[in-house]
Amino acid sequence: MRQPDGLPLICDYRNMSVIDKLKSARGPLFTFELLPPLKGHSIERIYATIDRLLEFKPAYINFTSHRNEISYKERSDGLLEKRITRLRPGTIALSAAVKYKYNITVVPHILCGGFTKEETENVLIEMNFLNIDDVLALRGDPQRGSRIFIPEKDGHRYTAELVTQIANMNKGKYLEESLVDTSPTNFCIGVAGYSEKHSEAPNMLSDIENLKRKIDAGAHYVVTQMFFDNEKFFRFRDQCKKAGIDVPVIAGLKPVSAMNDIRMLPQTFHIDLPDDLVKAVQKCTTDAEAREVGIEWASMQSKELIKAAVPGIHYYTLGRSDNIARIVEASF
Repeated sequence: MRQPDGLPLICDYRNMSVIDKLKSARGPLFTFELLPPLKGHSIERIYATIDRLLEFKPAYINFTSHRNEISYKERSDGLLEKRITRLRPGTIALSAAVKYKYNITVVPHILCGGFTKEETENVLIEMNFLNIDDVLALRGDPQRGSRIFIPEKDGHRYTAELVTQIANMNKGKYLEESLVDTSPTNFCIGVAGYSEKHSEAPNMLSDIENLKRKIDAGAHYVVTQMFFDNEKFFRFRDQCKKAGIDVPVIAGLKPVSAMNDIRMLPQTFHIDLPDDLVKAVQKCTTDAEAREVGIEWASMQSKELIKAAVPGIHYYTLGRSDNIARIVEASF
């Protein structure tokens, strides 16, 4: 596999921000996303996944963040007790551990959902102290059991507001206006885009307008939600350009890995699957066969996207590396 930007693997390159890597690259960047371990589990599985993919020289690694979840446990008196838990804590600590173990750029996710503006500022300050200068700003999903997104009291309702807060810190502006002689941060900000429209947007035009607000607020690049039809990505990219969005748009891919994916992925992520892909998976009799179909399909997508000179391809791994390794090896 060729070096993604033709540069030697030196510390300066590995610690460049995402936007600087995109600007200097001579070909599409290979990147991927990982979930923090479930509470009580070891970091070693994360290391094993990264070790498997390091030979392909990823430009950076994303780490997801997860809000607190509400559950109810029946007490001995028959009443329900409300419990608040966070199943996958540790996004920032995990990002720092990986950054300094592998000397690689890391991109933690920062959410609106579940966090106040002050909590967000404090997390960003910790990131700044750790020299983690890249972030993916997201609204996050509605609380489980709720059909609508409800922000925390004194939290952000929209991603554009979160981007504005981060961009303000880059200017030395913090929530406490009385602070003096503040130090500006240097965050590179990524945001999400939707090739097939966000599920809550009334139409594609309004969704593109919302994306434009995030860019105008200070975002540096876009990473798309997963898609399985490249034509939808190309159409989305053209719509972004027409709307005046001139930042890099990175393609997000997730290979099918089980027979049930053709049912669950559309339900969970509100996307369409091409007929040819659905029919191919329906012919499978085992998850292993469906996984092979997913590898072949994602490899085909990747080759076409690279030929179309996308700035990067971002793979949603869900912690699995063998299929991603085979796709990247076949495509880049």
